[in-house]
Amino acid sequence: MRNHQQEPEVPQISEMDSGEKRLNELGYKQELRREMTLFKTLAISFSTMTLFTGITPLYGSSLQYAGPASLVWGWVVVSFFTWFVGIAMAEICSSFPTTGSLYFWAAHLAGPKWGPFASWCCAWLETIGLIAGIGTQAYAGSQTMQSIILLCTGTNKDGGYLAPKWLFLCMYIALTLIWAFLNTFALEVIAFIDIISIWWQVIGGTVIVIMLPLVALTTQSASYVFTNFEVAPGTTGISSKPYAVILSFLVSQYSLYGYDAAAHLTEETRGADKNGPIAILSSIGIISIFGWAYILALTFSIQDFGYLYDPTNETAGTFVPAQILYDAFHGRYHSATGAIILLFIIWGSFFFGGLSITTSAARVVYALSRDKGIPFSSIWRKVHPKHKVPSNAVWLCAAICILLGLPILKVNVVFTAITSICTIGWVGGYAVPIFARMVMAEKNFKPGPFYLGKARRPICLVAFLWICYTCSVFLLPTYYPITWNTFNYAPVALGVGLALIMLWWMLDARKWFKGPVRNIDGQNGKV
Repeated sequence: MRNHQQEPEVPQISEMDSGEKRLNELGYKQELRREMTLFKTLAISFSTMTLFTGITPLYGSSLQYAGPASLVWGWVVVSFFTWFVGIAMAEICSSFPTTGSLYFWAAHLAGPKWGPFASWCCAWLETIGLIAGIGTQAYAGSQTMQSIILLCTGTNKDGGYLAPKWLFLCMYIALTLIWAFLNTFALEVIAFIDIISIWWQVIGGTVIVIMLPLVALTTQSASYVFTNFEVAPGTTGISSKPYAVILSFLVSQYSLYGYDAAAHLTEETRGADKNGPIAILSSIGIISIFGWAYILALTFSIQDFGYLYDPTNETAGTFVPAQILYDAFHGRYHSATGAIILLFIIWGSFFFGGLSITTSAARVVYALSRDKGIPFSSIWRKVHPKHKVPSNAVWLCAAICILLGLPILKVNVVFTAITSICTIGWVGGYAVPIFARMVMAEKNFKPGPFYLGKARRPICLVAFLWICYTCSVFLLPTYYPITWNTFNYAPVALGVGLALIMLWWMLDARKWFKGPVRNIDGQNGKV
């Protein structure tokens, strides 16, 4: 019997991805699959910003504060300042392509002395913002479905079924659970769904923007849309024109963020040091143009401004965009079918947006627990052995999101509060690394392919001040007089939450939390 000698296998040496190389330099080993292309990353980033999900739920209230002109031009103003934030973040993303993104950036940019505290603040702000973000999508998706059910069963005037609060809460919980369930599958499934999402929103958005003004029997004049300014103290209780304008900008400030989703996926993106910044800036560009077109289409198609808010109208005065769609299609075709189809396209956008935000939220919780910054970190940092996704972190986010929605049963201003918590947490998280980048010594910064050079300080300053302004206005009361039904409880909820997090830091966490924890030994690259 002859012995067959086996020839030694020659290992195949492939060129290391530039993003993975930079990740290793920063002290992290590659654990997640790196198979996202630029287009897939852009799709997820665009889906998180979403064309409809920011504008649709807040359009009615923002229009009511100061009329159409303030809403329309507000989008342009907010888009302009959003570019400063996006450019500042793109530069940092190019240098630090890690899943922990914002809080990792904050730790490294703030230096060894302030790094742990900066990353602690940033991580918790971002975690709060993203988990509340899942809630905003679930609430607005449920609100859209409520209008679809009402129009399908006969309108509010013809005995249609308006979902009560308990059913509304059930829809909210169902959406959250579906997103968590889908996020426990392989990343390819989410990436594929997000490819559908980008086309759903581009094609659906184009159809709505073009079709709605064409179907509407009459359209408003350009002078009405671009110059009409009127406060509504009778309904909002706000007679101050500057205050009304500030509140009418909220829809734009709520809609124009989420572009950091590309940064959360950089450990799973090929060439992330180049493709991350491209995805961030492309998302802002696409959403700025499409968003404005969507606002213009809705505003030009208004048939009767006063009737939109009438509780006896066909949509029970609950959802202004639904009434605009109904008026347009019923006025021309004497049928609500067209409005129902377009509402379903908008609902799909909420579904895809919630799925993407769940993905981002889980990645941030995973990254923070990997660095031992969350109670019971060992549970939340576990990666599913088969699907290679942080499934425990996904279900933690879903559970907290469901708890956030429980007040729906008793409180009327839940969406205002969740929106405020989401925006302040999410956008506030941007401020920490941008401020640290602005004040750090340039010699300590290792630039990536996207580098601002001397322009970084003025760009970061404008971005930081804009973020501070945005966070401030979301704490303001949105209706007067202030009662239990109109009270924006976000300042109280955020104040208590952040106070507990800061107290934990001062009493205990500062002794052991060091920020991002390397999982590769210093110089030799060993795990």
